[in-house]
Amino acid sequence: MAPAIRLSPAARSLFDEPLAIAVQGLGPQQQVTLRTSLRDEKGELFQASARYQAGDDGELDLARCPALPGGSFSGLEPMGLLWALQPQKPFWRLVKRDVQSPFLLQLEVFEGHGERPGRLLAQAQHERAFLRDGVRRVPVREGRIRATLFLPPGNGSFPGIIDLYGTGGGLPEYRACLLANYGFAVLALAFYSYEDLPKDMKEFHLEYFEEAVNYMLQHTQVKGPGIGLLGHSKGGDLCISMASFLKGITATALINGSVANVGAVLRYKDITIPPLGINPKRIKVSKSGIADIIDVLNNPLEGPDRQSFIPLEKAECCFLFIVGQDDHNWKSEFFAVEGSKRLQAHGKEKPEIVCYPGAGHYIEPPFFPMCAASMHLLFGKPVMWGGEPKAHCEAQIDAWQQIQAFFDKHLTGKPSGTSSKL
Repeated sequence: MAPAIRLSPAARSLFDEPLAIAVQGLGPQQQVTLRTSLRDEKGELFQASARYQAGDDGELDLARCPALPGGSFSGLEPMGLLWALQPQKPFWRLVKRDVQSPFLLQLEVFEGHGERPGRLLAQAQHERAFLRDGVRRVPVREGRIRATLFLPPGNGSFPGIIDLYGTGGGLPEYRACLLANYGFAVLALAFYSYEDLPKDMKEFHLEYFEEAVNYMLQHTQVKGPGIGLLGHSKGGDLCISMASFLKGITATALINGSVANVGAVLRYKDITIPPLGINPKRIKVSKSGIADIIDVLNNPLEGPDRQSFIPLEKAECCFLFIVGQDDHNWKSEFFAVEGSKRLQAHGKEKPEIVCYPGAGHYIEPPFFPMCAASMHLLFGKPVMWGGEPKAHCEAQIDAWQQIQAFFDKHLTGKPSGTSSKL
């Protein structure tokens, strides 16, 4: 019997779902190298490889066989060939630009454990998709809103969430659509550097975000009475500002967000919140030319920088802070703790704070490979984001569950983290 790769699901799976990988038809205890390859929409190649030894029966099941030292990872890591994918181009991050097409994953099995791949024994292809069958993608161009709404199958009403990314700008849709696969109506909202929106981050007007909140609250397929907000990085502090000043927000989840307004002036009616001050002299640059910007921001508890602290005590919602404890973009854990202190000092409910040791700044949906460093639009050079690949991968899997459980609990009234059992 010739060697063959066996995948489950066989041909196609959702990007945030586990993929079972096995090889059959090998010789007893045969040594092989497995390699995965994936090209993003810009044509950039990501690869991972691992060394294995088949069992006495010639079977190699990644759920039972540990990877041997010498590859991209070692140990028992059934999904290692996905989370360990690394760009062949330095400082390149894996993002999905068109969620309507899947990523194509190539798997190859080579003979032996040499530095160069031995003879090719077997290969397979697998689609990693972003949209579950029946999920609808609706471009939204109403008033000033530039967004994409993802609606689960069926004509019922669904708990609504607005999803915001950070300083990269544009309109990333992949987290919103993956979340919609689980029964949420999710609006991926652009706020700058997209179509006719402002080209740069000078100032933001909360009225724009208010328009998006009202759009969701009035949508016939969004279940009221309030909606949720999900924000990462700069998107996180925008979500806190929305929760603090706008009506109709029930739950706000932040992934490595800030409780101070960062990077741009924020205006709402007659209120102006200045951005937190920065000191570029505090940038540390490594020998390899990568900048560590963790100490660049001023302390929002001191002097005039206190004016940049967002008055989150005005919010009428519950908060969840997801924190990567090795975040090198800024001090996410400090921000979460100070936000919690501020809320409790004003008699508000203590927020949930979930901390992940070894997780960096870009906590993405499960199985996105960790990005250790990439170009920062505001600094114009590569910066380190922090994180240790295995711990970061585990954090992404758990955070994804925490976020869904949080929104289930506060937007639908389902008990946290459990499906209702009769």
